[in-house]
Amino acid sequence: MLRTGLTGGIGAGKSTVATRLVERGAVLVDSDVIAREVVEPGTEGLAAIVEAFGGEVLDADGRLDRPALAAVVFGDTGARRVLDGIVHPLVRARSDELVAAAPADAIVVQDIPLLVEGGMAAAFPLVVVVGVDADERVRRLVSARGMTEQDARARIAAQATDEQRRAAADVWLDNSGDPEDTRRQVDALWDGRLAGFEENLRTGRPAVDGPPRLVEHDPTWAEQARRLAERVARAAGRSGRGVEHIGSTAVPGLPARDVLDLQLAVEAPADADAVTGALAAVGLPVDDAAVDRAAGTVRVHRSADPGRAAVVAVRVQGSPAWRHAIERRDRLRADAAARSGYAGHKRAAAARHGDEPDPRHYRVYTASWAIDPDE
Repeated sequence: MLRTGLTGGIGAGKSTVATRLVERGAVLVDSDVIAREVVEPGTEGLAAIVEAFGGEVLDADGRLDRPALAAVVFGDTGARRVLDGIVHPLVRARSDELVAAAPADAIVVQDIPLLVEGGMAAAFPLVVVVGVDADERVRRLVSARGMTEQDARARIAAQATDEQRRAAADVWLDNSGDPEDTRRQVDALWDGRLAGFEENLRTGRPAVDGPPRLVEHDPTWAEQARRLAERVARAAGRSGRGVEHIGSTAVPGLPARDVLDLQLAVEAPADADAVTGALAAVGLPVDDAAVDRAAGTVRVHRSADPGRAAVVAVRVQGSPAWRHAIERRDRLRADAAARSGYAGHKRAAAARHGDEPDPRHYRVYTASWAIDPDE
């Protein structure tokens, strides 16, 4: 099963994306729909809201009067926190039930409007954000939902900014065009990434790295690594002792394969066993064939995502292998001559092994390079 977080600002058109994903076979868990279900008449959710805000938030039929409730909580941070404290746990519990009931080979899409605001991105192997310019969202809210422009802009301002959503997005779907263009983007995402990701996760195999091809340094690697590191840290929980972005993609100006290298520190080798299942659940199955135990690595996990190659080495904190990875990265960042020398060594390795479908010989060759001749 692949769990995918779907979000976007009000008026961005998440429903268009969600509808197409369902048409392609996704199981949709819609937080907005669930949020309505958990406050239907007779539910504990509605009873708790009435207790907190009074009977004035009910209509004549005893149902929740949403405009009346909105008038109470909108702009009142304390009241909003009380409401969220009632509704969010109920929504999470019901969402968990629906996810658990999905088939083992499902691509589950969890539509969560406040995924970014709630800091939930790291809980998903993949986050898809539907993006539209704020002015276009205002126009849609005014024309399609009958809001005033002032109300539309106030609601947009109360949510995460586009910059915050981009920081959480593994995939940014531009929904500013016509519906057919959006459907084409969704189809490309499904066929090129989601379907393969789900199959890899279900079978417990990493995505194929492919031949060693060097590219120039990508400034977005650091941000991509940050997102992945947050997933790894969350999955590792108390067994983790920190996550570092290491390897060539962590060194600005250094050519590299488009593969993110991370290092998860643990206190003892047994802790690597404790995090294995959790790392697999966020898209990083074990690849024990890649473990070089002589170098002090306890376990290696590789990304199952066809759209984002990555390696996470699990190492004991303070071990020689753990120190070596950090010290080499920091030296290459600080020393232009060392960086130039290593770049030349990497290009030679790529020229020697560039036609091989498996990059293991390239990795061995590049690992043999010494920053200092007497190392």
